[in-house]
Amino acid sequence: MKRIGVLTSGGDNPGLNPCIRAVVRMGIHMGLSVMGIRRGYAGLVGGEIHEMDARSVGGIIGRGGTILGTARCPEFYEPKGRKEALRTLNRFGLDGLVIIGGNGSLTGALELYRMGFPVIGVPSTIDNDVNGTDISIGVDTALNTILDAIDKIKDTASSHNRAFLIETMGRNSGYLAVASGIAGGAELVLCPEEETTFKEVVETVEDAYIRGKAHCIIVVAEGWQPGTQELATHLRERQEELGFSVRVTQLGHVQRGGAASAFDRILATRLGAASVRELSAGNAGHMVGWVKSAIKLTPLEEAVAFDKELSPSLLELADIMEK
Repeated sequence: MKRIGVLTSGGDNPGLNPCIRAVVRMGIHMGLSVMGIRRGYAGLVGGEIHEMDARSVGGIIGRGGTILGTARCPEFYEPKGRKEALRTLNRFGLDGLVIIGGNGSLTGALELYRMGFPVIGVPSTIDNDVNGTDISIGVDTALNTILDAIDKIKDTASSHNRAFLIETMGRNSGYLAVASGIAGGAELVLCPEEETTFKEVVETVEDAYIRGKAHCIIVVAEGWQPGTQELATHLRERQEELGFSVRVTQLGHVQRGGAASAFDRILATRLGAASVRELSAGNAGHMVGWVKSAIKLTPLEEAVAFDKELSPSLLELADIMEK
């Protein structure tokens, strides 16, 4: 193996640049030529590939986002698009590929591997729902961003005796909401994995007021149904009986931005470096994950077989802490 490529795909997060940096520098250390592929699978299909050296990744470890960019690529979902991608890889003389991303991106990696091309996956998603790793790149930084927001909102909520609905990302996974709710001392966490009625939410807010609290913080995953705005409307219609006025803060894409935490920089560096070593060692078709504080290989087929479920013990802990 003489020349490898690296691409970032799917949603961005603050740990992608440290991972790219590690792939490039480990590749150079091992005597490999490293090619950067812009805009994920779209750039792979379109041939947006350039050579990277140590200077290409200088100073990026503290930058959020991804210097390679990421984009949607409907063409790659079709056999013709994947053939074009394979044609591009052969045209640029690539012998292997490191793909950094979440479940969708890793599914694409599996498709390329099934077509006979050596691929290694690296888990990167703030939802933390990839099998084969205890934590994915970007999760720790996103959690700290949310926690910072919760702490600040709690200050202003206490000043005005308000109940705040703080919406986090997580269409199908409530990990960010549950973990940040525990860390931020929220009065209630609402997530897709656990059904909670409007009546139960009203009772929680009323109870917080009766007990003399100056605020009521409710963290809501965006995938929770019936939804944040519907809940806000319901609560605002009952503000006088609740005791608190109601406000909503949607954190949105601020959760994806900013410099990576120390933990994410180290995790991304270790996984990025490991991906190059494993690719060179002939272990294509796997994902490098972080399990029990060590690198672990998981076949891509297993990694994308289904979304990792939220730990029941974490949900239980959140329920206990809310009492």
